[in-house]
Amino acid sequence: MNRFRPAFIAALPLALTGLCLSPLAAQDAEGQSVPDVETETTAEAAPPTKGEARLAKLIEGRVAGEPVRCIRSLPSQRMTTIDRTAYVYGSGNTIYVQRTRDPDQIDDDDALVTQRFNASELCRLDQMTTVDRVLGFFTGAVFFEDFVPYTRVKSNEGGEG
Repeated sequence: MNRFRPAFIAALPLALTGLCLSPLAAQDAEGQSVPDVETETTAEAAPPTKGEARLAKLIEGRVAGEPVRCIRSLPSQRMTTIDRTAYVYGSGNTIYVQRTRDPDQIDDDDALVTQRFNASELCRLDQMTTVDRVLGFFTGAVFFEDFVPYTRVKSNEGGEG
């Protein structure tokens, strides 16, 4: 998420000690130029986590749509929790992926408790908390982002006719 860090953030620890260096002319103690290590290279991308691999399997054969603020929510609607990755709502042709503001806090050992503004919709502004499934104590707050719909791609197996 922080792939493009501003140069002043990299120089911040030095500025706090009174040794602020210009990000354009960074040098070490011997006056040698220091290579700029601001961004991650895409060639060194980390392998997908278990959660990302599981989510990829769920959305396989589906196309992402325009994010929406609210989704229709029924008591019988299926919700899948993918550890440290996302909540997935629905089944069938369209599913909705909710990554939250801090996906690392998602734990499938916790139960998601929702205080809704509307009984038939689940929205990004609803108040969400998590509780331990066994002991029932509070484990955290959840802040939703927009829901991303993934719709199954229809194949044309019959050909043109």
